[in-house]
Amino acid sequence: MLFTGQYEHTIDAKQRLAIPASIRAKWRPEVDGAGFFAVPWKANNSIRLYPEREFERMAMEQARTLLPDEDDAEIDATFFGSAEHLEIDSAGRVRIPEPMLRSVGLGAEVTLVGARNRLEIRDRAAWRASEPDRAAQLPGLIARTRRPG
Repeated sequence: MLFTGQYEHTIDAKQRLAIPASIRAKWRPEVDGAGFFAVPWKANNSIRLYPEREFERMAMEQARTLLPDEDDAEIDATFFGSAEHLEIDSAGRVRIPEPMLRSVGLGAEVTLVGARNRLEIRDRAAWRASEPDRAAQLPGLIARTRRPG
């Protein structure tokens, strides 16, 4: 599933976040799964939401071995150890674990950002404030990450 756009939402007192109706309308449980995997991303104080099947597919693409080197073992333990499976409830919401929200400093007012193969939960005020800088930096980011071909 391709995620695009921005959606301003509120995380309620029970740490529930409504998934936008436009996303739920395209969601195919047989392809996307029953929910999301949430991963705290401290580099930008966000939470990444990957569709269940996409997360599993990407996780299994990595080389698997019973004897990973120390760096790979630490990455796996930290990354997958912090990931949480989130079911979509009958009202189209997911419950974000409170410790995960706290670890990245997210409050109730958030922006849900489409980021290709995932959604990112960002602090609404910080997202709005960073817009001019993000727009100005985009050409340089594209130039640095452009792959030949």
